[in-house]
Amino acid sequence: MKSAVETLNPTRVRLTVEVPFEELKPSLDAAYKKINQQVTVKGFRQGKIPARVIDQRFGRGAVLEEAVNDALPKFYTEAVNEGELNVLGQPEVDITELKDGELLAFTAEVDIRPALEIPDYSGIEVEVDAVEVSDEDIDKSVEQLRERFATTAPVERAAQDGDVLTLNLEAKVDGEVLEDGVAEGVTYTVGSGELLDGIDEAVKGVEAGNSATFTSELKGGSAEGKEAEVKVEVTEVKSRELPELDDDFAQLASEFDTLEELRADSRKRLEQMKKYDQATQAQEKVLDELLKLVEVPMPEKLLADEIETRKHNLVNHQLGQMGLDLAKYLEIQGKTEEEFDAETKEQAEKGIKTQFILDELVNKEKLNVSQEELTEHLMRRAQSSGMSPDQFAQAVVEGGQVPMLVGEVARGKALAVVVEAATVKDSNGEVIDLDDEDETAETVDAEAAEAESTDEKPEA
Repeated sequence: MKSAVETLNPTRVRLTVEVPFEELKPSLDAAYKKINQQVTVKGFRQGKIPARVIDQRFGRGAVLEEAVNDALPKFYTEAVNEGELNVLGQPEVDITELKDGELLAFTAEVDIRPALEIPDYSGIEVEVDAVEVSDEDIDKSVEQLRERFATTAPVERAAQDGDVLTLNLEAKVDGEVLEDGVAEGVTYTVGSGELLDGIDEAVKGVEAGNSATFTSELKGGSAEGKEAEVKVEVTEVKSRELPELDDDFAQLASEFDTLEELRADSRKRLEQMKKYDQATQAQEKVLDELLKLVEVPMPEKLLADEIETRKHNLVNHQLGQMGLDLAKYLEIQGKTEEEFDAETKEQAEKGIKTQFILDELVNKEKLNVSQEELTEHLMRRAQSSGMSPDQFAQAVVEGGQVPMLVGEVARGKALAVVVEAATVKDSNGEVIDLDDEDETAETVDAEAAEAESTDEKPEA
């Protein structure tokens, strides 16, 4: 077999391959065997039909087509390996010559990973938010905990903000009650802003046993988007009672004996959360600066495929689960289709660039992934997916996705190397030491995983 590589642009090549006909013999034999099992000829047992009879009855062309289709992936892969190419996605194959008994020739155009030069990144400087926890932050945290321990009790008075009501609802459009517009025993907290626009104003001042009517645009159901006349009947009014902020509350809501100890723990937890946010912010900003330093040629077909994949996932999975289509989503977001397309393209380009650059850094820094690191990453991914680690691991193995997870971990380590080399200061001008790699190395996974469609697939 002979092969040659022609560079079409920094991200695409054309392979020209010539295969002597004798190298097709294994595939020809396999083609005859396959056809033998699929057809019957009078006078011959199935599987025992001579090749010349198959050629006469079904045509030599059919055998050649079967043989070529079988052999192409093997010859393409050999040409890729011979050219030491780092290919992306599927090739576009064109058979240029097929002479029976003489020669098979074909071309294959395919995207390749561009060659990248990673410059010195030690000069990167970024600023992140300072870790500052105010008394107001602690008050808010304790108040949220207090809300969780609130109790309710029926009251004989009109409903007011913060009350928990039990409601019966009936919606009419053009004077007709909707089949799916009736609900009973609905629990609603006044002032929460849930359910329907206008409901808070309607129920305030209404006592149990009374009702009110208001007009609102329906947010779902058979008459979604239409104006409806909604009758709301209040069947019960309960007041929410918050526990006193004292040592008894601390003992009820935590393992601490005093409110002072509870507040001190809240401060500690808030500081840890803000440090994690700070580390994540540092990663994102360092990554943005790194992307500015490296010129990355963009494979056009790969980019188009990535954009299409993102759109498909959004429309068919995320929006589909919410009962929305793209038009409704854009209306809610206040975006035009052109703005959406531009944003999707920008995100796809960033995802692809991120993966290319970090993969190059993995090679440059000779980074390896240990079994322990892979296991830890798998546990995190399983948790975010809502699956058990065993279920997630089984799905990964069965789907052949282990290399993808290894790549995510390796890219996380590559970014951690860049963050460690960068200068990170907080908004007070203090230099931040981000030594805890367990916190800083993992958040790149989501960013890098966005471009996983660029994984190599060197088969025809």
